[in-house]
Amino acid sequence: MRPTAPSELRRAVTLALCAILLAQSACFAPIRVKRVDAKRVHRALTDNELTRGEISRETRNLLYNYDLTERYAKDPAGAIQELHAAYLAGKMLPEERAALAELAFHYAENGGGRRFHLLSAVYAWMYLFPDDPKDQPSRFSPRVRFACDLYNRGLTEALKNGKDVELRSGTYQSPYGTLDVRFDPSALRWGEHELVNPVPIAELQVDGFPTYYRWTGIGAPLAAGVKSIEGSKDVDLLARRVRVPVTALLRFTNLEAQLRTRHIEATLEIYPGYGDRTVTIAGREVPLEAEPTAAMALTLSETDIWSRELTGFLRSGLIDKKTRLVSTRPYEPGLIPVVFVHGTASSAARWAQMYNELDNDPRIHKRFQFWFFSYETGNPIAYSSMLLRDALTNAVATLDPERRDPALRHMVVIGHSQGGLLTKATVVESGSRFWDNISHTPFDELRMSDATRELLRRALFFHPVPEVRRVVFIATPHHGSYIAGSWFAHQLARLVKAPLDVSKGVGEAITGNREALVLKGTEARIPTSVDNMTPGNRFVRTLVTIPVAPGVTAHSIIPITDGKIAPNAGDGVVKYESAHIDGVESELVVQSPHSCQDNPHTIGEVRRILLEHLEQEPPEPVGITPASTPERREKPEPERKRVIRRRRLTPVGAPH
Repeated sequence: MRPTAPSELRRAVTLALCAILLAQSACFAPIRVKRVDAKRVHRALTDNELTRGEISRETRNLLYNYDLTERYAKDPAGAIQELHAAYLAGKMLPEERAALAELAFHYAENGGGRRFHLLSAVYAWMYLFPDDPKDQPSRFSPRVRFACDLYNRGLTEALKNGKDVELRSGTYQSPYGTLDVRFDPSALRWGEHELVNPVPIAELQVDGFPTYYRWTGIGAPLAAGVKSIEGSKDVDLLARRVRVPVTALLRFTNLEAQLRTRHIEATLEIYPGYGDRTVTIAGREVPLEAEPTAAMALTLSETDIWSRELTGFLRSGLIDKKTRLVSTRPYEPGLIPVVFVHGTASSAARWAQMYNELDNDPRIHKRFQFWFFSYETGNPIAYSSMLLRDALTNAVATLDPERRDPALRHMVVIGHSQGGLLTKATVVESGSRFWDNISHTPFDELRMSDATRELLRRALFFHPVPEVRRVVFIATPHHGSYIAGSWFAHQLARLVKAPLDVSKGVGEAITGNREALVLKGTEARIPTSVDNMTPGNRFVRTLVTIPVAPGVTAHSIIPITDGKIAPNAGDGVVKYESAHIDGVESELVVQSPHSCQDNPHTIGEVRRILLEHLEQEPPEPVGITPASTPERREKPEPERKRVIRRRRLTPVGAPH
């Protein structure tokens, strides 16, 4: 056998190596599949620049198809410019424009800066609202919502100036020319106020609310402060420190044509709203983006309302007369007022979650406006209830002096704890009952100044507020609170400072009419709310006996901690037997501690009551003439049934 030649040997080795490599490549195919968690697959399909800081699969597809993957990694601005040129040349498919918006935003976040944030908003608008209607994206495409978010975030970043957003006319530089923005400053007017210092909601992390509402749409969501316009009457009840949900919209027309000229003109528009606004774009009604929960959370975080709760119990004169009754938005004719009245050592902030739920229910938002009453909770209840009645009466007289808005005369008042007692005082006719508790001499026969006589008359002689048609009592101590009757509560009450006008008036009345009064012991001093809510106190004993006025519908919501009605059942502050009264339209028992305002069952019951209110007493059309405005209808007292809905409910983490 002849020896193998070296060349033949090399060829044999090469063939063997190739065979081995071919075998190995068959074992490790470039395309393969394995089963994983479906959530992992979904994340890979939906992750994008806004969620993970990485461009989406659709945008990576675009880079691959244009052979720009490597170039974008090394020169993102150059890759975007090349794609921009492809678009101007008509080579880009309409659905690929969303990828352009994502690439511009990704580069803006990684060195490109504000110019590319603005460019991202331009590209997103171009995709969402193309000049040619045939290029309109499918409403089922996930890119539509993604493009809206890119527009909203890109516009927000482009308008930022430090921590705030700057709303003004001006010229902005984009990577491919200039953008002239027109803005009418009068758009910042909201009622009798001006919107100021808007901040981007995209940068706010909200904690503490069990629910969060974001109304998706187009536009940059902001939270703006308010400032009274100089020279205005400022009578619309808007809270001074409220943060208003505001949407900024940069509107383009003929955008594709303008891009070719390297000069774009646009109009900056501002819309205050709570998820209830739409705008017309390209002949379509488009919802505006809004995040009212975040705006409300910012309102509460920027005030000292929480720290003032105990101070408001101990001190009088803490609350400005103008801020006792406030609203979250300017008065709007045709919307029925819902008035919240907080309880002892509490504040309007305790209604935050209930308000968050109710005002984000479209059925309620479009028919009701929400007002909040604040008072120093250590004061005599007769005095605080006088302030509530005065505030409601004065608000109606100021807002609607010609009585053209019947919605103001279908008011709903909701009170928690002591606030429930104040609420009842708006719908009862007391006659001389409270005065008879302290004197057997007719009131008009006492010796006192006209000012003192008027103060005591308003405080001790209750008359129904005719505008109030429905009331809701929540955890209300109609027969008194055993906590109020405790030794500790009375020691704390000793620190309460009575209002100056009350101190002077009572002092004058006692000094000049000592023989006419029948006060004994501690009754001879000015009572506190703790005294008034102590079981057996003359005030609470009298108020509970007075029926709700004819024509007014009343409801009770009673929390108890053990979930069932039994002897001594209660919520830790008020017993069931004290909160229960006859003559209400409905009574709901919920399992919760005393502060049950954010209990979902409490909120659900209030929602039900408000919707029922719309069905039973719809307001007449706005614009009715004063002459034909109906007076309070005196309906016969209906036969009321005691309705107890007993449920075993899971306690909710409400504050105690």
